[in-house]
Amino acid sequence: MSEESRRGASPAVRRRRTLIALAAGFLVLAGGGAMVLGGITGRAGALPADPTTTPVPSATASPNPPRPFPSATPEPVPAPAFDRTARSIDDPDSIWVVVDKLRPLNPTDYGPADLVDVPVPFANPPKLRQEASDAVVALFAAFTAETGLALQSQSAYRSFDSQTRVYNNDVGNLGQAGADLSTARPGTSEHQTGLTIDISAQPGQCSLDACFAQTPHGQWLAANAWRFGFLLRYPADKIPVTGYEFEPWHFRYIGIDLSTEMHNTGVTTLEEFFGLPAAPSYG
Repeated sequence: MSEESRRGASPAVRRRRTLIALAAGFLVLAGGGAMVLGGITGRAGALPADPTTTPVPSATASPNPPRPFPSATPEPVPAPAFDRTARSIDDPDSIWVVVDKLRPLNPTDYGPADLVDVPVPFANPPKLRQEASDAVVALFAAFTAETGLALQSQSAYRSFDSQTRVYNNDVGNLGQAGADLSTARPGTSEHQTGLTIDISAQPGQCSLDACFAQTPHGQWLAANAWRFGFLLRYPADKIPVTGYEFEPWHFRYIGIDLSTEMHNTGVTTLEEFFGLPAAPSYG
């Protein structure tokens, strides 16, 4: 072994070795720091935020999201208008036929082909057209069920010849002017259509008299006859239109569709509903 080996390296050599060792250690430390830094970066996915900057919050769902606008409500479809031309007002076989002092039946001696006996209580045996008869039966039954009282037929269909006798009798008692306010001339009577009935109380009370309007029978009929297709044909306030005095007992069958429409619109005469001239007197 040389003397240098036994005694150690010279001071200069030892300094170089020390510098080399220090440099190596520095590199190791620097490398470890990079590894640590790399490990942090790898675990967090990003460097820590700069504490001097304000973090921007991530977008989150609003706790009260805006409601969608409701879909537009469809406009209501208007009900079809009542068809006033659905039936004839001139044909005597039509249940809408309008008969008054200006509109005689055509032919004037018309007689319905479907007359039947009406199975209701009566003062005089009544006949009506089948449809009107069925409606009278329903009306009388409803009246009794709702009031506990009873109705009867006073008069129904009258032929041309029968109407002639009734009218001439009234002319003899009242004169022609008086008769024309209460009784139709032959050929212009609604009774001749087979669609009209004069109703009274059973037992009789104010029969064929204006005071019938004040009885429970007359009041119920005035308020409810439309439900069964009937019209109080000669109202107290329409004498200038119909040409007849108030007859709270005289009901004309016109069918439920027309009676309901007139009830709902508040029109009380056929002349006004169909836009016809008033008929206060014979033309």
